[in-house]
Amino acid sequence: MSAAAYGLAVECGRFDRDRIAHDLSLTHDEIARVESVLVGVRLLQSVPGHSHQLTPVTPDAAAASLVGPAERQIRDLQQAVTEVRAKLMSLTPLYFEGRRVRNHLEAFDIISDPARIQALLDHLGQTCKSELITVQPGGARPADLLDDARASALSILSRGVRIRTIYQHTARNDLPTRSYVRDVTVRGAEVRTADEVIDRLIIYDREVAFLPERSAHEDSPGAAVVREPTLVAFLCSVFEYLWEGATPYVVESQRSPASTDELKWSIIRLMTKGYKDEMVARRLGMSVRTCRRHIAEITEQLEATSRFQAGYNAARLEMLTGDPGRPFP
Repeated sequence: MSAAAYGLAVECGRFDRDRIAHDLSLTHDEIARVESVLVGVRLLQSVPGHSHQLTPVTPDAAAASLVGPAERQIRDLQQAVTEVRAKLMSLTPLYFEGRRVRNHLEAFDIISDPARIQALLDHLGQTCKSELITVQPGGARPADLLDDARASALSILSRGVRIRTIYQHTARNDLPTRSYVRDVTVRGAEVRTADEVIDRLIIYDREVAFLPERSAHEDSPGAAVVREPTLVAFLCSVFEYLWEGATPYVVESQRSPASTDELKWSIIRLMTKGYKDEMVARRLGMSVRTCRRHIAEITEQLEATSRFQAGYNAARLEMLTGDPGRPFP
């Protein structure tokens, strides 16, 4: 109805109420309502100087008059949004630099002071809730360190925390280490040995890991404290791999032929790779003197006159038996 009335107004050049009402058969109230609608949508406007007369307006002009203010408001809001976004995005480099610094501080911390390292170890030992896993390379550990480690381990075990430790095979022949292992395994700790292990590693609750600091000084007492979850999870996986391949440390059988045979086979494998005595000793966590004594025994047992012949005889024996872990001949 309003559209038809608008069409008639365009034909007449003005909004003739009486004619439009007659042509469309509208009552007085209906024509008044149609007029109100057309004025509301800006399709009718007053004639200048004659406010009671209304003339039709083109649809595009009506649209501009009706929605123009809203469009201007939208443009203003879009401009404001663009400006705010640009200002905030300008802070992106600052944010990522801050995150980089924060992540570095939170994920890695290099500590060179032994006292600070020990204080942190003591704190984590006291707050450890579920598991402590360690790898201790280098063979036998100093007796004084074992005394402190014993007290700490027993305290941790008393809270129901699981402790697993991997030593090298050479630790089996050390009396202080045997005493320590006996005391902690009775209380629930688990200890295994392997011929070769990675660097020293300590992990608390699979959340915080300690690694030796790498510096220009080989005897650096420092440590890298790692808290980054992905890296800690990787180190835990490395430990599990070593753990599966290690041999349980049973104190009562520490002098069994099996442990000695494993050590000798480990020495042979390193000898056949061309390692010198010093490197073999370092890899297996023993002194050079002890290593050379084992090499002399191996050479004699294999009825060899040289290291080369000993390696050859051992490789031949391994191929014949298909079992490098069998009792040594």
